Amino acid sequence: MITLNVNNKTYNLDVAPDMPLLWAIRDYVDLTGTKFGCGIAQCGACTVHVNGSPVRSCSFPVAAAVGKNITTIEGLADNKIGQAVEKAWIELQVPQCGYCQSGQIMSATALLKNKPKPTDADIDAAMMGNLCRCGTYQRIRSAIHRAAEIINA
Repeated sequence: MITLNVNNKTYNLDVAPDMPLLWAIRDYVDLTGTKFGCGIAQCGACTVHVNGSPVRSCSFPVAAAVGKNITTIEGLADNKIGQAVEKAWIELQVPQCGYCQSGQIMSATALLKNKPKPTDADIDAAMMGNLCRCGTYQRIRSAIHRAAEIINA
């Protein structure tokens, strides 16, 4: 039995310790906002926060998450930064297909937590591992700047 704290709720899961955190979250905790993209930690669609830092859950073993606070896209609604990012994403109509957006938003909120007024270079560095097949990178950057304005208002 493995105990996980996901979005401030405790879950006891009967899973193998080497199972990727992504599958524990999607298949056992039943939170499907975190997406499977590549399975090799390259695309960012599976990004979640572990103790506040973004990690690629497709390659992060569930055993490594025990005793840590895991936040998924579903858990950002109660967070000032998450709310600002969501508002900016909607205002600027960032998503096109939307598949990568949960990972993009998780990376953006982690960036804004550490750098409330990021530069373009900060954004590019923080978001570089999050791929968007639709190419909405300029809208993503604009939305992060807009979210920073909301947070710092």
